[in-house]
Amino acid sequence: MTTEPRYWLTKSEPSDYSIDEMQRDRVEIWDGVRNYQARNFLREMRCGDLAFFYHSNVKPPAIVGLMRVAEENIVDPTQFDKADKHYDPKATPEKPRWQTVRFEFAEKFAQPLTLDRLKEMFAPEELLVVKRGNRLSVMPVSAEAAAKILQEVRGEAG
Repeated sequence: MTTEPRYWLTKSEPSDYSIDEMQRDRVEIWDGVRNYQARNFLREMRCGDLAFFYHSNVKPPAIVGLMRVAEENIVDPTQFDKADKHYDPKATPEKPRWQTVRFEFAEKFAQPLTLDRLKEMFAPEELLVVKRGNRLSVMPVSAEAAAKILQEVRGEAG
């Protein structure tokens, strides 16, 4: 079994939660995900895995930083809160439907890595976020793609 961290990409609209807020808060639960495939990816995350923080629904959309999984397999509390927009009436404390993780801030990139640049760097089968029509808010990133992203944002020769 490998001990190498796996890589992920997690989207957030900066108007909801931004990399600057993550940097300020240092540690935060990634709640409110209500897509089963994205939830399943959250269930696969393990402590130490790294996630690229992607600002979506903004111009230009971009990878803006990096987070580390600090705690895994957390029951998303928003599913039980009737006042929360992510409330799920079918979820119960005995049978929760939504799990998530707690992230810790790792790094804010000096320059965002825009979606246009990602499309120049990767084919859709290499990085899901560049695939036309992909709306997932959580997705895996291969170690090879992660290395290429990190080289690009840190200005390292590849």
